Amino acid sequence: MKKIILLLMISSFCHAQEVKRKLVWEENFDEKKINESVWNYELGDGCPNLCGWGNNERQLYTKDNHEIKDGNFIIEAKKDGNKYTSTKITTKGKKEFLYGRIEARAKLPVGHGLWPAFWMLGANIDEVKWPKTGEIDILEYIGRDPHMVYTTLHTQDSHGNTINTKKTKFENIEEGYHVYAIEWDKDKIDFFVDTELVYTFNPPVKNEDTWPFDKPFYIIVNLAIGGNFGGPDVDDSVLPQKFYVDYVRVYQ
Repeated sequence: MKKIILLLMISSFCHAQEVKRKLVWEENFDEKKINESVWNYELGDGCPNLCGWGNNERQLYTKDNHEIKDGNFIIEAKKDGNKYTSTKITTKGKKEFLYGRIEARAKLPVGHGLWPAFWMLGANIDEVKWPKTGEIDILEYIGRDPHMVYTTLHTQDSHGNTINTKKTKFENIEEGYHVYAIEWDKDKIDFFVDTELVYTFNPPVKNEDTWPFDKPFYIIVNLAIGGNFGGPDVDDSVLPQKFYVDYVRVYQ
């Protein structure tokens, strides 16, 4: 009974939060091509400045590993000969946000070595570098750890390490679409999967090392292959695999 009451309270709280906020930006992927006035492509393997994209990832990012179909942005991870290829897009310098509800509705790819993500980086990254800029991982999923959703923050205080984090089990997370979101204000960041609150980050001491989340951030959507977190081994037999993103929305 207590659990039911608690769930109802959380649901009512989330609804109240949503009512207060207005939709300020949405990407419904209803055009034939990515809108490059909003989105940037990140290309290649990150070299020479950030080889393996800083995580020993194995993919090359291209402009060719995606399509927009039926209102979905679909990233396809595949192997071309000896090369793994995929797509990564960001809103850096074009759409940046401070506080609000940021959410995406997505369907995950499956298979060992795959690492889809919906996340954010501080817009000041070129000036202060990572991890001082801060990182908000709204969704990370790794094929080697089925049924688990990772929600994580990286800060200078943690030296970028995965300390402020939570992984939550959802038996059906690989089935169909789910909504991954944060509710972010000046005091804390709440992470949600569908309507479930899975993690809250609210450090008691807030300074530039523990709380870099008082500045604008930009949005990133990508599908990595392998890497330190995705795992060094990739099951080539599952490829190609697709990561579907139905929409991205921001409420403030």
